[in-house]
Amino acid sequence: MLCYLRKRLYFCLTIEIFMKRVTIIDIATALGITPSTVSRALTGSSRVGESTRQKVQEKAEELGYRTNVVASSLRRGRSDTVGMLVPRINRNFFSHVISAVEEVLNPAGYNLLICQSHERSDIEKQSMKVLLNNRVAGIIISHAMESESSEVLDLAVADRVPFVQFDRVFKGVSGPVIINDNFSGAYMAVKHLMKSGYRRIAHFTGSLKVNIYQERYKGYMYAMEEASLPTDDMVFKGAITRDTAYEVALNIIRQKRIDAIFCAGDYSALGVINALNDSGLRVGGDIGVAGFANEPFAALISPGLTSVEQNAYDMGHRAARALIRSISGTPLPSVFQEEIVPVRLLVRASSMRESDARK
Repeated sequence: MLCYLRKRLYFCLTIEIFMKRVTIIDIATALGITPSTVSRALTGSSRVGESTRQKVQEKAEELGYRTNVVASSLRRGRSDTVGMLVPRINRNFFSHVISAVEEVLNPAGYNLLICQSHERSDIEKQSMKVLLNNRVAGIIISHAMESESSEVLDLAVADRVPFVQFDRVFKGVSGPVIINDNFSGAYMAVKHLMKSGYRRIAHFTGSLKVNIYQERYKGYMYAMEEASLPTDDMVFKGAITRDTAYEVALNIIRQKRIDAIFCAGDYSALGVINALNDSGLRVGGDIGVAGFANEPFAALISPGLTSVEQNAYDMGHRAARALIRSISGTPLPSVFQEEIVPVRLLVRASSMRESDARK
């Protein structure tokens, strides 16, 4: 029993030593030098000779020393970490924006800390606090669907942390804003449907309190009014997900009062296509469909879905560059600064009459 206890105690002590964070004091003690010399060597100070620097680095690696990022940030008054807050990481658009942001930030010496709001305003606010508590150098944010005001940005303003809004934004807030040309994308999609021979064109959208849906709605309305086509009872809010669009589409196609649907998102368009298939109607031949976002499935389903390409990489690059400029600038930007990313329409069979599709 005594032997077992000794072994147990030895095991616990070993684990405790292994788990203990190595500090610059440990390195200094091992080398017989002062902690300040170790600190200078690890930060590349010219006051430390090359031989001493090499010994410190070798000993630090041997002992498993890791820089305390938070402590370093406190000493310098800034961090090498940038926070990014998005609605959902698993959306194709946002994952591509994140990838593009890293392509710009990493060579500039910044790391990326990502949070997702899951479309909830309370999680968005809590995530903002987490990023600020980690003393990030700046924040790139696309707002949750639930967020109805720019209140969450006040937290960053209070901490004097620069931020860039992208995609889903609140206009009028001081600082850089990077958005897609949602108006033009919607206008092009609706004009294309008209050119294909459709006239009774409905619009499926999300909450018009969200800027992207508001801008796409305006593009739809402008195209329809320009062509003197009716829009009364043709706009359906809250039909932006696959399931909601499916249910709304089933209801209106039974009434036989539309011949095309422009959806503010591709998942909405997918729901429409499913409803048409289940109703025995031909996509394109009977009712034309166009979406927005060019999700990966748009080119894979049959018939292929006409959609607006958002150029996520361009948006990510612009957002990262804008944040770096804001971080470097003094004082923080005091005016609204908007950049609009061009979009393009990708035409596929879902928005073409059968005779046109065969050409």
